[in-house]
Amino acid sequence: MKFYFLAGLLLAVPLATATHAADGVELSTRVSGVVDTVLVKRGQQVKKGTVLLRLDDVVLRARVDEASAELARAEADAAEARRDFDRAQELYTRTVSSTSELDLATTRQARAQATVSAARARLDIARKNLADAELKAPFDARVTAIPGLPGTVVAADCQPRPLVVLAPLR
Repeated sequence: MKFYFLAGLLLAVPLATATHAADGVELSTRVSGVVDTVLVKRGQQVKKGTVLLRLDDVVLRARVDEASAELARAEADAAEARRDFDRAQELYTRTVSSTSELDLATTRQARAQATVSAARARLDIARKNLADAELKAPFDARVTAIPGLPGTVVAADCQPRPLVVLAPLR
């Protein structure tokens, strides 16, 4: 087997011969979880983009909520750091405060902005993981097997087992 990521999906493609390629392409999700719903049946023809199955997304939704809250907190901290910097800049301009106080406010503001950027990235990752809880057909195909029934545990960090096998339409 050779593994590829295509459109957010992990594809397991047999290496041996062309006859194996005709057997189908094994699909799994990019994220770990438990299969909640299978939306296709064996023998069914599907179009590219059709949702084949969904993982239970409770934990993934919670991670999006958590990342959203973290971003809101980071943005509030950044706004406060900006106000502190503006105040320090004004006091420095009036020669009421020292260079070291202005430098400290500058550093706090830079750190706060970096925290906002990191929080945005974590939110993007959480949203992408939530989207990847749906396994979609990467091409027009016929479903040849569905080894991933509801309750199947997917461990994406290890060698994931196939959840759906598709054969290209000819």
